[in-house]
Amino acid sequence: MHMKKYVFVSGGVCSSLGKGVAAASLGALLECRGFNVRMVKIDPYINVDAGTMSPYQHGEVYVTDDGAETDLDLGNYARFTASPLTRANSVTTGQVYQEVIQREREGRYLGRTVQVIPHITDRIKQRIRMVGDQPEVDITIVEIGGTVGDIESVPFLEAARQMIHEMGHRNVISVHLTLIPQVAGGELKTKPTQHSVKELLEIGIQPDILLCRAPYKLEEDLRRKIALFTNVEYEAVISAYNIESTIYEIPLIYHQQKLDEIALRKLDLEVPKADLAEWQHVTTVYRTAQRTARIALVGKYIDLNDSYKSVDEALLHGGIASESRVELVRIDSERFEKADDPAELLRDVDGVLVPGGFGSRGIHGMVLAAHAARRQGVPYLGICLGMQVMVIEYARNVLGLEDADSTEFAPECRHPVISLLEEQIDVKNYGGTMRLGLSESLLREGCKLHEAYGKQVIQERHRHRYEVSNAYRAQMQEAGLIVAGVTPDEALVEAVQWPDHPWGIGVQYHPEFLSKPTRAHPLFRAFVGVSLKHQAAVSTG
Repeated sequence: MHMKKYVFVSGGVCSSLGKGVAAASLGALLECRGFNVRMVKIDPYINVDAGTMSPYQHGEVYVTDDGAETDLDLGNYARFTASPLTRANSVTTGQVYQEVIQREREGRYLGRTVQVIPHITDRIKQRIRMVGDQPEVDITIVEIGGTVGDIESVPFLEAARQMIHEMGHRNVISVHLTLIPQVAGGELKTKPTQHSVKELLEIGIQPDILLCRAPYKLEEDLRRKIALFTNVEYEAVISAYNIESTIYEIPLIYHQQKLDEIALRKLDLEVPKADLAEWQHVTTVYRTAQRTARIALVGKYIDLNDSYKSVDEALLHGGIASESRVELVRIDSERFEKADDPAELLRDVDGVLVPGGFGSRGIHGMVLAAHAARRQGVPYLGICLGMQVMVIEYARNVLGLEDADSTEFAPECRHPVISLLEEQIDVKNYGGTMRLGLSESLLREGCKLHEAYGKQVIQERHRHRYEVSNAYRAQMQEAGLIVAGVTPDEALVEAVQWPDHPWGIGVQYHPEFLSKPTRAHPLFRAFVGVSLKHQAAVSTG
């Protein structure tokens, strides 16, 4: 039996340098060479998961098939690799301590003093091996969040050191991502990197590969200097420079510098030929696309780029599938509330997307945006909250129920067209809990959603508490609103479609989580395609 191989990816100097994309790119390259890869994200925060965090704190919450609410880096793993992602692939300090404390309360440590070493570090190693020891897995890439030198990362780095020591340098390697900042005169400085590697060495880890984030490609003499000071071989000092195009070019840039080859050599594995055709296709389309679809993203967390990360990326994938680019026009939904004519804000866009979200701020603006898109025939995709907004808008403006709302925002409203399950008359025993993770939906034949998927039964991931109220379902349908998708027992509405509209679709689930650059999600492909058609019609019409 061959030994399992592990790669630990750590970060230095500061956080948010792109460890997640770097780890995912390495995973993609190893897959292109035929290896079976798994990805694990370690988050040193004490929250048990990302589910309760504000998007402003930590970007979007990514949901796995089994309903784990995780860090957005898992979204990068899903887009770049074929590694299946579950609860097991996301490890937080909160989970590890919770598990150890639980065992201590159950008396499992037989009265011994429970300490960070060995008890916490052993648990961390177990969590990593749970993923990496599966029979089909060749290489497991473990990204340690935060920055070397952070007090909270120490137990995880110590666990990594122990694994390198126990399994040997040929089975576990360390990849360290650091920043080479540019100072006032334009000069690049290696000192922060030297310090960062020194901190890693103090923990007992000698990095095997350095990924150096810099504004532009590093000169040879600078790389030699870094190699000398950090005890890393010159070839393994890799230049991770800023790129103009798309992050999907990063695997190709690393491949040019032989990152995957060096990693495999250090892991004592043979280096099979790489097939990068799919990644080359993605970047070629991105670079050469003649057409651009302008899509308005109408949301409430617009100021922060990462809050709708998966949606942004899925739109890009839809563009690539339609051989076009997508330009995102981010509009804070509150601007619609202040505008004299909300429709003006959509004048130059080819499509409108309203993503998910929680809380009442900015909701009225989303309703106004949906109204304008419906009246003007602009292609519209509503996701989760974006679908509920369609239902509220339709109830108010077509059914004339002026007070229609969701009990999430207006608990006392007269017409709760969106409400918690337990308040709905026909459905018992669901409880008001969140629907999380993968589940099945049935699509209505002949509607645009069915057309986009080309099949009737679909599996999609959910993350929501509120549902379309069945008390208003018949009334809505009589007024023309098409129920395009339902749960298999038909108890719940999963998707709606506007009648007499080029393409107005809302879905209660999150299709963005299942989209990849090399394989766009059918809904995003259809939405971008129809937005381009709308653009052509407007320009000729």
